[in-house]
Amino acid sequence: MDLLTALRAHRLLAIVRGSDPDAALKTVLTLVEEGVTLVEVSLSGRDALDVIARARAVLGPDATLGAGTVLTADDARAAHRAGAAFLVTPAVSDGIATGRELGLPVLAGVMTPTDILQALRLGADALKLFPAGSAGGPGYLRDLRGPFPDLPFVPVGGVDASAAADYLRSGATAVGVGSPLIADSADGGSLDGLRERAREFLDVVSPESRP
Repeated sequence: MDLLTALRAHRLLAIVRGSDPDAALKTVLTLVEEGVTLVEVSLSGRDALDVIARARAVLGPDATLGAGTVLTADDARAAHRAGAAFLVTPAVSDGIATGRELGLPVLAGVMTPTDILQALRLGADALKLFPAGSAGGPGYLRDLRGPFPDLPFVPVGGVDASAAADYLRSGATAVGVGSPLIADSADGGSLDGLRERAREFLDVVSPESRP
């Protein structure tokens, strides 16, 4: 898959991390039903690889379903076997190079300019600015875009709907959203609430909202 094109087109990456594998699967499927095209299942969730494999079986080969919290080469290989179409790392890690070797695009976690250059050297397709809120929010993104004006940044961490709009106005290619979107749905919480939040975020990233 062309991860960068998908990020530019859809501008929203949903991050699913849950303690209940069945609920996490239902969360993934509900997001897709609501029109959230890019979904990441974090490997830090319970039985995450099984959730990815089951979601892939339901959604088919073309779904843009990825694995997150990929720390090691073994993580990357396991995610690939489970059916992940892309990988997301929280930092510059061995998962980046291994993912590229496996033919998977990678959204690599970065915080500093040094991280950015290292991730690019390893073959990252896009850059996950994490934790974005702790780093200084949209202002920090604007500062990074001074020396790196053309790089694709995806802020993650503390991104609610209001912050998502601010990041996109500040030049983010897309935003990655976990708990402000997912809440407790991947732990067995309300799917109706998830649907409402999904619609809210989709409104924020819609073509009509582009600057």
